[in-house]
Amino acid sequence: MRPHDAPEVFRDARWGTAGRAAPCMKGCLSARRGARGFTLLEMLAVILLIGIAATVVSVSISHGLSGARVRAAGSDLSAALRYTRAQAIVHRRSEVLRVDVAARSYQAPGRPAKRLPSGMALKVTSASGDQQGGHLAGIRFFPDGSSTGGRITLRRGAREWHVNVAWLTGAIEVKAVNRGGA
Repeated sequence: MRPHDAPEVFRDARWGTAGRAAPCMKGCLSARRGARGFTLLEMLAVILLIGIAATVVSVSISHGLSGARVRAAGSDLSAALRYTRAQAIVHRRSEVLRVDVAARSYQAPGRPAKRLPSGMALKVTSASGDQQGGHLAGIRFFPDGSSTGGRITLRRGAREWHVNVAWLTGAIEVKAVNRGGA
C-alpha cells in the first residue's frame, strides 16, 4: 500500500482515541452540498424536446421520400420515352409510348407495362390523333427522331413533375414544378 492510499487517521476528541476514517467520510459531505441533480420536471422537459425533434425529423423524411418517389417515376418515364425514340430511329418506323391514365401505367414498345406508385396522379397532354377514349393516350416518335410532342404530368401531394417531349427534336426534359408554394 502506498502512503497516499492509506486511510486517514483521526482522533475522536470526545474519547481521545485514534481510529480510521471510512473511505468517504472526509469530502463526501462537502461534495454533496455543492452537487446538483436533475429534477423530474427537467428530465420530462428534455424527453418532451427529444420527442418533438423526432417528430419533426420523421415528417421531413417522409416528405423527402415522397419527392424521391415522384422524381424516380419521372426518371423511369423519361427513360421509357428515350427508349421509344431510339426504337423509332433504329427500326426506321413510328413507335408510340402508350399511357393509360386510369390504370396509372405506361408501356414502351416491346416492353411490359409499368405502373406508377400508388397515390400518384397522372395526366397526359398529347396530339389528338394519339388519344383513344378518355383514358388512353400516346406520344409518337418518328424515324427522324421527331415526335408528336406532349407533356406527361406526375403528381403526388404537393410534388409535381412535368415530362416534356419537344415535337421538333423529340428531346425529353423532366422538370420539377412548384405548386402552391410547396
